[in-house]
Amino acid sequence: MTSRPPLAAPRTPSLLVSLVPVAVLVGLLMLNVRVFGSADNQVALVLAAGVAAVLAVFGLRVPWREIEEGIVSSITMAMPAVLILMCVGLLIGAWIEAGVVPLLVVWGLELIAPSVFLLTACLVCSVVSLATGSSWTTAGTVGVALVGVGQTLGLDLGMVAGAVVAGSYFGDKMSPLSDTTNLAPAMAGSTLVEHIRHMLWTVTPALAISLLLYALLGGAHATSAEGLQRVEATIEVLRAHFVLSPWLALPPALVLVLVAARVPAIPALLCGTFVAVGLGGLFRTPGEDGLLGLVGASFATLFDGFSIQAAALVPAGAEHDVRRAAAASVDALLDGRGGMKGMMGTVALIFCALSFGGVMERSGMLGTIAGAILGLVRGTGSLVAATIATCLGVNVLASDQYMAIVVPGRMFRTAYLERRLHPKNLSRALEDSATVTSALIPWNTCGAQMATVLGVATAAYAPYAFLNWICPLVSIAYGFSGISMTRISDAEARERLAAG
Repeated sequence: MTSRPPLAAPRTPSLLVSLVPVAVLVGLLMLNVRVFGSADNQVALVLAAGVAAVLAVFGLRVPWREIEEGIVSSITMAMPAVLILMCVGLLIGAWIEAGVVPLLVVWGLELIAPSVFLLTACLVCSVVSLATGSSWTTAGTVGVALVGVGQTLGLDLGMVAGAVVAGSYFGDKMSPLSDTTNLAPAMAGSTLVEHIRHMLWTVTPALAISLLLYALLGGAHATSAEGLQRVEATIEVLRAHFVLSPWLALPPALVLVLVAARVPAIPALLCGTFVAVGLGGLFRTPGEDGLLGLVGASFATLFDGFSIQAAALVPAGAEHDVRRAAAASVDALLDGRGGMKGMMGTVALIFCALSFGGVMERSGMLGTIAGAILGLVRGTGSLVAATIATCLGVNVLASDQYMAIVVPGRMFRTAYLERRLHPKNLSRALEDSATVTSALIPWNTCGAQMATVLGVATAAYAPYAFLNWICPLVSIAYGFSGISMTRISDAEARERLAAG
């Protein structure tokens, strides 16, 4: 019996071959957005993944089973994030129906002046995310309410969402409760305490500059008589459609306490959801179907999202124009928001993006691109710049901030030690790039999630998420200037290298 010849070993992809799927993806995304005018990039990602898979299987001799395992592995890594996304959909629907979000909007309208709103929004989200360690939870709870307040005040929603995202990612990268804050030092070989203290060098000036820019932007917005009328009319519309009891502040307080107490995000979000459903049932008047009707309505909202048509109930006539405009604003803010169904498009986007990233990673093309960047390193400044560029590139190509921390963390760890740089320099560079830039990419899990829960396109808020842009630039500046770049002795470097 003749034995089969062994399968040919997979080839190492060249840089040119590795860049082909990237070029195809960029071209398809530009075609989809600029020519077709669509923000749905799922098909472009699938086609680019197909091109990468064809090159891997037929050009690089990577078995299809390997490619498929890479796709599944990539998606599996993001499944906790997908589950959180669906839970956030449930929570937003429940909080709107119960009156939690309307209550927070009313409180915000009554307490925050437009001139300081952007600065306040960033500070509030910074405090909440620092306490919870979660940018997703912060944006999906207080962030939604802040966007509603900003919309009613007539502010640019891109600016408002940008301030929310910036504040949310401040805590995400600085809180000891954050998963990325723990992952980065683990990949670099540093400790959590060293990592957080070292990040103060970059995040402090980045937050200060961001707050100054928000203060300058907000200073241009004064409260006019027409604006006051719109605010008062919006409050009246919300009070007419919801019972705004102070007890409705309990669900967000409960979520914040649970997450701060290190209760996992999914059970904390579900607790906040069902407490809101219960309170909403207490404050709403049952219809003809009684309690069963209330339960059925809640089930529909949790899946389909909240529905409201306040503008249709305002009488005709010029004397009602202000109230009608306010009701239309409430409809735009609340109608169709939340629900598990509303998150499915984002889930599909994440799956498609991670499929592309899985093919690129398993075929070796992602590693080749990253290695080419490492080959450009000549000194400390270029090493930090290369680290940040690689993290950004992995965020774009693999669409996942965890992979953007893990892959460059493994790749650059030895390079930092060979240059006698303390591992906390690497862990800081990972967080200053992989964590914060993930929210600036529309098809990344973080960018898709922020756009979905806030109801503002990634391209609209990204220019105003100042902290997310400034952190990488400050980190690069420190690398070239040598400021805060802690060094270690030759003996310690050899010891760390030997330990792996």
